[in-house]
Amino acid sequence: MGGDRGDDGQGRQAGECGHRAVPHPEHIRIEAWAACREHCLAEAVLAMVECFADVSGVRPTAVDRVRLAAASDDDLLASLLDEIIFRLEEYGQVPVDVEADEADGGLDVRLAVTGLADVEITGAVPVAVAWNEMRIGPDPYGWSCAVTVDA
Repeated sequence: MGGDRGDDGQGRQAGECGHRAVPHPEHIRIEAWAACREHCLAEAVLAMVECFADVSGVRPTAVDRVRLAAASDDDLLASLLDEIIFRLEEYGQVPVDVEADEADGGLDVRLAVTGLADVEITGAVPVAVAWNEMRIGPDPYGWSCAVTVDA
């Protein structure tokens, strides 16, 4: 999976995946893109994690699976990011890798996680997903999303 391309979407090719943080007053704004919805959602998780933790070179200590019920694309995006925030707060788990697959309109997600104490904290830890200005959907290159996260 790719990271920040730093190109404002210019030069993006069909089938590419990636993510980045963009300037936003007082919050974290992330953008992600991929060939399909499921990979775009996984990229959004990685983008959110990269805003507060350096997970490069960190090996997972566990693998968890999450099943999200069929819902709108916006609901799936918000639910998945909310699940990551919940796991941070309740279990001190940080995803170091994410895979997502479609499942009857919903999502099956595999989270390779490690403990929060095992990563370098580089920013404010997210506490909530903002519904305003959230978007996810197909674009000329596949799928893209953008969401603001309160930290």
